[in-house]
Amino acid sequence: MPRIVALLILFIPGIFAVIGIKLMRDALFNEVYTIFFHLFFQFIAGFIIFLLGLAFIGGFMVHRDRKRNKIKRKKSGH
Repeated sequence: MPRIVALLILFIPGIFAVIGIKLMRDALFNEVYTIFFHLFFQFIAGFIIFLLGLAFIGGFMVHRDRKRNKIKRKKSGH
């Protein structure tokens, strides 16, 4: 059951990352959506959406691995 919940939690940010990639690709091929009035803004919006989705997925995985002690903590230099 927890694996299904984790999969569902990662599904939505994954969709956002895919939408961000699509917006960037469409900007490169000169296909402007009506909500964006310039290709540059469409590309930047797609890049930000992609980064947010990717950051959420990465943060979720790091949190899960730290919880299971699969990642060693950094030793402080003091």
